[in-house]
Amino acid sequence: MTDLSAPVRLHDGVSMPRIGYGTYKVGDDEAQEAVEAALATGYRLLDTAEMYGNEVGVGRAVAASGVPREEVFLTTKLWNDHHGADAARAALETSLERLGTDYLDLYLIHWPSPKQDLYVETFAALLKAKEEGLIRSAGVSNFLPEHLERVHEGTGEWPTVNQVELHPYFNQAGLRAWQSERAIATESWGPLGQRTGSVLDERAVTAAAQAHGKSPGQVVIRWHLQNGCIVIPKSAKASRIAENFDILDFALTDAEMTAIDGLETGKRQGIDPGGTER
Repeated sequence: MTDLSAPVRLHDGVSMPRIGYGTYKVGDDEAQEAVEAALATGYRLLDTAEMYGNEVGVGRAVAASGVPREEVFLTTKLWNDHHGADAARAALETSLERLGTDYLDLYLIHWPSPKQDLYVETFAALLKAKEEGLIRSAGVSNFLPEHLERVHEGTGEWPTVNQVELHPYFNQAGLRAWQSERAIATESWGPLGQRTGSVLDERAVTAAAQAHGKSPGQVVIRWHLQNGCIVIPKSAKASRIAENFDILDFALTDAEMTAIDGLETGKRQGIDPGGTER
């Protein structure tokens, strides 16, 4: 089995931690305390976005944590109203200022926003920023294969990472396999699938939790890792932040993985990236 404590090596040679701290819906006023708790726990991958409105708090936490900047893998995302070369560059510079850093480890296009049809140009702007040392790696979020193909056709490069909705109710097995063939890392957002229903109450999850003396949340996070995904669970509670990180001292059996895979419904809980809502 892959050493899940080791980072993922992206196709551009950058090493990225497999488990990170997600900050969606963590307000800017609470972000510093929460992110400092995550860094103290041992997280080294931090995920934020312009749209989350908490980049200032995240940046303050990194600065105050005592953890050297080069040991923190910092990710943020470009929002839809900044597609296009010039707008993307301006958005990047603004995010760097808010985060209080002179470079990002990973910069993602948050949504393809196909109605604008500017995501190829926008990704080319990210590649230029990488050449200039403003970002170490260029990726995307919520892209479908059709969007990724166009990016590759237009720039000659595949994104290093595609961050997508992924949880036991919507496990994206086909997309994961497709991306693996092209060395695109899959990163899971909404990993616990709690927007509707609760993965954590499913028998396949609770039985595994009981068998290993772990919480249902820890079981689901471990499921992501054993499926080869990078995962970014979120919580504002220090105890839960620590619990979500404590997932390396057990392994799910093949039967347990199969049972959790069987929760697949084929239905998204979030927005369809192929639509025009974003």
